[in-house]
Amino acid sequence: MRLTADNLTCERGGRIVFAGIGFSLDEGQLMQLTGPNGAGKSSLLRLIAGLNEAAAGTLVLAGGDSDLTIGQQAHYIAHQEAVKTALTVEENLAFWRDFLGGGSLEAALEAFALSRFASFQAGLLSAGQKRRLALARLALITRRLWLLDEPTVGLDTASLARLVAVMSAHLDRGGMIIAATHVPLGRDPDLRLDLEGRT
Repeated sequence: MRLTADNLTCERGGRIVFAGIGFSLDEGQLMQLTGPNGAGKSSLLRLIAGLNEAAAGTLVLAGGDSDLTIGQQAHYIAHQEAVKTALTVEENLAFWRDFLGGGSLEAALEAFALSRFASFQAGLLSAGQKRRLALARLALITRRLWLLDEPTVGLDTASLARLVAVMSAHLDRGGMIIAATHVPLGRDPDLRLDLEGRT
């Protein structure tokens, strides 16, 4: 499987956010997106996830399911948590399991040390615990492509180590990750894409 971008241009509110972006990401590779706030890191992830449309350029996932969009074959974890605060931790994960299909709740809870919080209402969790709950979707449902927007925000040292372990296992299985972050991910990226000045 290979994700290839050619001459991607993103426009938002009549302004060019970035232009002429190209890259090729293969199985088992991690690409780190860098650049100052407003450079378009989140916009690029949203474009790949199918939530934004490119003003120009092409994006192709070779070796994927031709009946599905790229976004349908990816996990997109935004910088804001997709957590239903009125549901428990376990109910949140059960929702995603039922919506996306399959997956072990126990494995997802264990991957991010959430087992003892399974019956807690998500609205009562700390910011770091909510982040871990959002990230637990990665361990719940199999998707080859992960799009991560500032995945380390709110994580303590132990939780960061768990994230690195989950990411490394995914890459070792032939998965692909694109992560927007200002801080080290605990694993050297195979590719770096700096969006500063790419308009």
